[in-house]
Amino acid sequence: MTMTPTLYPADLLYTGMGSPILHGGVVVSGQTVAAAGPLDDLRRNYPQARETAKRRVISPPPVNAHTHLDMSLYEFRSLPYFQWVPEVVIAGRQRRGLEGAKTGLAAVRASGAASLGDIVWDAATMEWLLQTSEVPGVAYWEVLDPNPATARATFETVRERLQGWRKLERPGGLRLGLSPHAAHTVSHTLHRLLAEYAAGEGLPMQIHVLEHPSEAELFATGGGPLADSMGRMVPGLSLAEILGRAPTPELTAVSYLADLGVLKARPTLIHMVNVTPADIAAVAQAGCPVVTCPRSNRNLHCGTFPWQAYAAAGVEVGLGTDSVASGETLNIHDEVRAAWEVHPNLDPRLIVRAAVKGGTRVVGGRVPFIRRGDAWSETYLWPE
Repeated sequence: MTMTPTLYPADLLYTGMGSPILHGGVVVSGQTVAAAGPLDDLRRNYPQARETAKRRVISPPPVNAHTHLDMSLYEFRSLPYFQWVPEVVIAGRQRRGLEGAKTGLAAVRASGAASLGDIVWDAATMEWLLQTSEVPGVAYWEVLDPNPATARATFETVRERLQGWRKLERPGGLRLGLSPHAAHTVSHTLHRLLAEYAAGEGLPMQIHVLEHPSEAELFATGGGPLADSMGRMVPGLSLAEILGRAPTPELTAVSYLADLGVLKARPTLIHMVNVTPADIAAVAQAGCPVVTCPRSNRNLHCGTFPWQAYAAAGVEVGLGTDSVASGETLNIHDEVRAAWEVHPNLDPRLIVRAAVKGGTRVVGGRVPFIRRGDAWSETYLWPE
């Protein structure tokens, strides 16, 4: 008895190799891939195949490259950034922690994400994730300290913790990473120490950079709403002391990190919305990937990620959901759909490739291939 093969057509096919294909498909015999490629070729070569309804995407599962799992018990609210921080993040800080991370990890697993990159704020959450998570990827320990006078002591504490946590890493689980919070919330001295340590130890890094327009204003003028906020958070500490230099019109968060040597560690830069062409060129030259979170940027009124400019420069882009508080869900498929809405004129192949190959290159691992002789998985049929 001959088994009738099944042809799964799709508007967009990504096999994990090369570039995604518009109007592609996969022929499956039993549970094995018989062929994958342009739809017209498959119809011609497999006329006996039973054809299913067309899907929008067939691809290996996407990667959620930037999350804050421990904020998963927060309520989602769409507010301007400087209203969202006090009314949501600060007001709900008691909801942040291990229970939120447990809820968030379950949501990521249910979404079908292949792996994740999570920013971790407390020790109990880090230990639980490294010991428990069945979703692979990276757990980045977040560091904040804008005071250069305490940089060395902070660094020694961080290094001691990381050395202990590396013993908890498991095959198939999360690897340990490092996340200096943002260019302006970590002193110039501490940035250097952390970047040199991460590079020497082979630790992946993530840094929030240029999420809101006020960050560009801060580095260029030393003023604006972000400067006012920092003045309340770190009274008595000037911006020049934090940065180790005075703001100037030509200074940006990216050029600042480059001058410090931080980009030599090839950190992943998160958000990167309010950038200049020179910023994009510097990131491309340094070989740093970036992760965009379209829903979070839209909900917090931060601006639109200049995706086409990054693509033209050859920068590797990944996708992340950010936190429930700003991104609404931790479902990376929701983020892909939002990216199509936010970037309607962008080639949809760039978005799917970013969600799969870009995210994998951020958090590590290997993209499974959809090719002749490989096992077929229903997870390759992305939800509509």
